[in-house]
Amino acid sequence: MQRHERLEQDVKVALSNIITYEVKNPSVTGLISVTDVKITPDQKYAKIYISIYGKKNKEKVIEALKKSSGYIRSSLGSKVRMRNVPALTFVLDDSMEYGEHMDKVINEVIKKDNESKT
Repeated sequence: MQRHERLEQDVKVALSNIITYEVKNPSVTGLISVTDVKITPDQKYAKIYISIYGKKNKEKVIEALKKSSGYIRSSLGSKVRMRNVPALTFVLDDSMEYGEHMDKVINEVIKKDNESKT
């Protein structure tokens, strides 16, 4: 694994712990997971992909994370050794929900196909 990929993985694990256990913002609730982290080669910017399961107002959680980004960034700097602690951008990742939706659609098609054969 290359150094940059290892750094992204370390940041992903650290951010998961920070968001889950340290952020005290009451809007940051629900099952939140960091699905991916992309850091620019100069380590000045990081795009953090967040998946939120089972919460209706997901944009509110993303906004709360953006407001807490200063604290999250300083906490990240103390946990992961980096040249620069990047500016964090939080992005909603709905790929898991999309996959769940597609599973339901596929199962319905299979069920209808089986019913038409009998």
